[in-house]
Amino acid sequence: MHDAFIIIALFSLLQIEINVPFIAAVLTVVGYSINDTIVTFDRMRENVNKEKEINSFERLAHIVNKSLLQVITRSINTVLTVLFASLALFIFGGEAIRSFSLALVIGLVAGTYSSMFLCAQMWLVWEWKRLKKIKSKPPKQPEEEYI
Repeated sequence: MHDAFIIIALFSLLQIEINVPFIAAVLTVVGYSINDTIVTFDRMRENVNKEKEINSFERLAHIVNKSLLQVITRSINTVLTVLFASLALFIFGGEAIRSFSLALVIGLVAGTYSSMFLCAQMWLVWEWKRLKKIKSKPPKQPEEEYI
């Protein structure tokens, strides 16, 4: 939702017409962003599973940082490839495709930023709260059988 909102907000501020190619660009950006977020979260899950015990927020933050460093090259290369093509379409393309390419450029930048820097940090905070909650629960007592 973040990425789509950024695109729509900028188009609204710039008072650019919203048309069918614009909608296609928003949906394309949402797809790229979801894919990028899934790749990042999957890498974080793999790195968390490799750890024996996570006993501090700093340790969990280290795992997130390590995961981001492992996927950042892939994410930037993917986005730059599409970004160059979108910029070429914006500069050399016709008027009919200009809103599509502009929305892609804006959305790809916002999507990469949100996948790498917003979603990962939100997951870090939520996961730490979940781990603290699990640790604070008392062990479950076995239930007695009544005959």
